[in-house]
Amino acid sequence: MGKKVLYFGDFGIDDAVAIIYAHLSNQIDIVGVVADYGNVARQVTTRNVYYLLDIIGNKNIPVFTGSERPMTGEAPQFFPDVHGKEGLGSIIPKVKALPTKENFLEVTKLIEQYKNELIIVCTGRLTSLATLFLLYGDLMKSVKAYYIMGGAFLVPGNVTAVAEANFIVDPIAANIVMTYAKNLSLFPLNVTMKAIITPEMVNIIQEKSKIKIIKPMLDYYYIFYKKHYPLIQGSPAHDALTMSAVIHSQMFNYAYLPVKVETCGTISKGQSIADFRPAEQFTQEQNPHNIALNFNYANFYNDFMAVMTK
Repeated sequence: MGKKVLYFGDFGIDDAVAIIYAHLSNQIDIVGVVADYGNVARQVTTRNVYYLLDIIGNKNIPVFTGSERPMTGEAPQFFPDVHGKEGLGSIIPKVKALPTKENFLEVTKLIEQYKNELIIVCTGRLTSLATLFLLYGDLMKSVKAYYIMGGAFLVPGNVTAVAEANFIVDPIAANIVMTYAKNLSLFPLNVTMKAIITPEMVNIIQEKSKIKIIKPMLDYYYIFYKKHYPLIQGSPAHDALTMSAVIHSQMFNYAYLPVKVETCGTISKGQSIADFRPAEQFTQEQNPHNIALNFNYANFYNDFMAVMTK
């Protein structure tokens, strides 16, 4: 059995690739999924989760409905130009009627069930995860580790000049998680923008894998990225890289520093901040985290292709 992972995501294209990667890996055991708003509305992400679980042939994984909007109270901002109107590029998922019951708080039973061995991976907005820290602080201390995709340190953001999407949409939630989570590893744009899946890699996966939705999703994704980053050679695997860190943490180089997220301001809202000055000191009470700043792409390539072409 693999490592027990509770997966929080907003289930656009890169989240879909991450859950397929986790399923195909024999070292990760997804024990639950929380579907949040983000790339698309929560109703759509929830449907996408059920569709993906059907595609990979694992309908027994419990699905929890996460947040509909950020803690800021603002209307959520969606990005159909990045992930498509339905969140999965050109794919239009077809599933039977979805459960309508609100069941988010039932996720606490799952956390209790896997106490001290559960790993939480969050590759979407952090609203639902932050809510758990506000309501169940003691329970969240039993989570073994957190792997978060978000932020950008000393590199440009992908929504503003300084802010990454998961942090800027709900900076209050991001700051709560950075404040209270222990044993947290953060995977910002510093590394995820370099985790490139080239069209050649996609074609090999399409040829060898039984899961045939990867190519149409990543082809759509690449068109967007090529338009905005003309020199890019493929699609960034933001979320799959974060998921792979659960079993390949040694692939990364980290800085160990406290992180704060700017919660207001017109220019700096959502900015992830860490003090990289070498002479600065911090205490454990400031809650430092592992911030991935670089990684071994060759190791990522070999692992990703080996898993995805099973």
